[in-house]
Amino acid sequence: MKKWYQLDVEQVEQKLQVTTNRGLTPKQVEQRHKQYGYNVLESTKQTSKWIIFLKQFQDFMVLVLLAATLIAGMLGEFVDAIAIMVIVLVNGFIGYFQEQKAEKSLEKLKELSAPMANVFREQKWDKISSRELVVGDIVKVSSGDRVPADIRIVKSNSLETEESALTGESLPVMKHATAIIRDDLDAGDQVNMGFMGTLVTRGSGIGIVVGTGMNTVMGQIASLMSSTKKIPTPLERKLAELGKILIVVAILLTILVVGLGVIQGHPVYNMFLAGVSLAVAAIPEGLPAIVTVALSLGVQRMIRKKAIVRKLSAVETLGCASVICSDKTGTMTENQMTVKEMFLNGENISVTGDGFDIEGKFLIGKKKLNENHPNLETMLLYGQLCNNATLQVKKGKYYVDGDPTDGALVVAARKIGLNHMSGDNFKIIKEIPFDSDRKRMSVVVEDENENRFLITKGAPDVLLPRCNYYLEHENRKLIKQRDRDKIENAIDGMAEKALRTIAISMRPISKDTSLESAFLEKDLTFIGLYGMIDPPRKEVRTAIEECRQAGIKTVMITGDHVKTARAIAKDLKLLPDNGLVLEGSQLNQMSTSELEETIEDVYVFARVTAEHKLKIVKAFQSRGHIVAMTGDGVNDAPAIKASDIGISMGISGTDVTKEASSLVLMDDNFATIKAAIQEGRNIYENIRKFIRYLLASNVGEILVMLFAVLLGMPLPLVPVQILWVNLVTDGLPAMALGLDKPEDDVMKRAPRSPNEGVFARGLGFKIITRGIMIGIVTLIGFMVVYQDNPDNLVYGQTIAFTTLVMAQLIHVFDCRSEKSVFERNPFENMYLVFAVISSVLLLLVVIYWAPLQPVFHTVPLALSDWMLILGLAAIPTVLFGFTKK
Repeated sequence: MKKWYQLDVEQVEQKLQVTTNRGLTPKQVEQRHKQYGYNVLESTKQTSKWIIFLKQFQDFMVLVLLAATLIAGMLGEFVDAIAIMVIVLVNGFIGYFQEQKAEKSLEKLKELSAPMANVFREQKWDKISSRELVVGDIVKVSSGDRVPADIRIVKSNSLETEESALTGESLPVMKHATAIIRDDLDAGDQVNMGFMGTLVTRGSGIGIVVGTGMNTVMGQIASLMSSTKKIPTPLERKLAELGKILIVVAILLTILVVGLGVIQGHPVYNMFLAGVSLAVAAIPEGLPAIVTVALSLGVQRMIRKKAIVRKLSAVETLGCASVICSDKTGTMTENQMTVKEMFLNGENISVTGDGFDIEGKFLIGKKKLNENHPNLETMLLYGQLCNNATLQVKKGKYYVDGDPTDGALVVAARKIGLNHMSGDNFKIIKEIPFDSDRKRMSVVVEDENENRFLITKGAPDVLLPRCNYYLEHENRKLIKQRDRDKIENAIDGMAEKALRTIAISMRPISKDTSLESAFLEKDLTFIGLYGMIDPPRKEVRTAIEECRQAGIKTVMITGDHVKTARAIAKDLKLLPDNGLVLEGSQLNQMSTSELEETIEDVYVFARVTAEHKLKIVKAFQSRGHIVAMTGDGVNDAPAIKASDIGISMGISGTDVTKEASSLVLMDDNFATIKAAIQEGRNIYENIRKFIRYLLASNVGEILVMLFAVLLGMPLPLVPVQILWVNLVTDGLPAMALGLDKPEDDVMKRAPRSPNEGVFARGLGFKIITRGIMIGIVTLIGFMVVYQDNPDNLVYGQTIAFTTLVMAQLIHVFDCRSEKSVFERNPFENMYLVFAVISSVLLLLVVIYWAPLQPVFHTVPLALSDWMLILGLAAIPTVLFGFTKK
């Protein structure tokens, strides 16, 4: 079956039983509403808000926390129980609101649909709600409208639509009504179609509705989004894994300590309380809160670097990304068309300056040209006159109001001193607008002496055959084949650099010349060529290189043409000599397995669709990569949602994309992604630091009790002391670790493996060895004092309690580096210094404030006691500081 774009207007009318001069009848409209439904995007069935809220408490770690709450309550530690419950509820609400916000993507898609439509029914134009449109309706669209449904255009009056949200194409698309014979065209190439939700930027047109609601291109994207599953982040998986390990350890240790104690004759009740206290110690119930705090603090730092995080748990995922799939336009490039080269007088002229910056030079080799160079000012003036764009200033910055190509010509003219006042001596008598069939634009101009001439600009292959003369220096000469060959070579040379070429020509005319375009645009004089491109951002090349050093592959995914994409990729040093470039048409012919086999060698994907982007992301994921996907259009949203971390554009991005993403770039800049990666890696390393600190501390607490039971000694710590250490002393320093600055080599390491466990890279060894030493020195302190004072158990327990706390507070500085405590200046992180001081002050209050001494089973300590305590407490950190393991 032929597709809509392949049918001519009469065939479309016949197939849909409608004529453009009458429209549908009310009866037809009613029947088609029953057949096709309303012109709306459907979302999946909404889950109850209570169900979404309750789902937040299914996480294994949350269940562990609830169990810890019950245990704390059994011990009479109601303050502890309330604190844990608050943590659980806060985490539940955060998860609930995040999930609610993320699922608004489909609602945002609906908002992109035009609310009203201009429809022709029963030979009468009328405005109706766009949801009432049916297949076969005749609709009219004009500049500023959103296309209300997918339409086959039957009449175009310089109609242009902005389709970057659907296709990724950066330039407006000219529309026509002629059938296209080619097969399997993507949406971006169906230039006789208008698509739901796209914006009309110029002209007007009439079309027949051929698709409504979910049967539109926008609807297909909505289907992709609703069927795409969101995968858990590595941090979420690792914390779940850690929770399972800790609960098993807690249960086993509780059984072991209680069993051994009862066998050795300790009272069952006392051993039960001790065992339960150890279970609480084995589960760092502050961990989720500390993770949330660390992520939140990281988010604040990322905002200062122009990256807004929408989902806390996704922050660290960016830090382990191994592939960044990045859009080209506006992210790697300036999104500002710029003239970079000109061909004039048979010579190539280079033009400096990027974007809308009006500062720039015109050079032949190293020689700077001025306005007196033959024909240079004339060519630039003609480019400015045959133009509908203007250069505006807002907050001290220039921007183009109008077509980007026209804007590039205006900016080029400003570089030699021409401005909008330069055209005051010229009057536009007639304009023949550009359209995709003619591929040219012309204006008839009258100067101050009432001399008239025609200026025509457009595609070189269209203009050159109409030129019989060419301008070289001061002379207008008859064009010969060798001159045409030279111009063709210049065109090819610019094309090789991925420059978009625009030719400009002129023709003197008399006042009695007919102004019909068929008579005007002939016998032209060729003046020159403009070569323009959307230039790469200056900082992106460095950012790509830094990502490469960090083991991260950067992949360009764009809707632009392959030559443009290849040239930009080479300029950015993104595409290596052996790197592949794939087009969307090639992707269509490749199976999933074929793409997976090839994808490691591909660095650029050009002319791609939403389905392609989703396919690319999944192919990289199947190879074990953690994929970051950037984008700004609606077409990017499904791939962004499916990726491990989706990154949307804050300036050019649609609301749909932002809602689907985890990270929003405030400046739409690829370099900001690199900064976010560094921050993401540091956040994860900081999380590892406080996991190391908390668990080594808890291992020490457990082992001092276990060793004492095995040696048949009294318990060195009472339950309330264990809870105090676990909830108060551990918390403040652990949170301060979350503020640690990155180590120098954080962007020199390879990305973490997606399968890396929490205890990878020697973390488990560090936790066990430091924990054992903390337990041993604590037990030694207890034994030394208890053997000399066997009748004063509280004194021995105070020494053990204080040694344990001080050993942990010294050990926290060892946790700042993967290498050694001596690698980093302890005063780099003053938050940590103050946290340790605060914990020491709380310890002194418990020891020396009389009302708390009976509660915490403590007695005042002498100076000699402190010398013993500090000497023992420093041993684990100093000992392992020299081993670097």
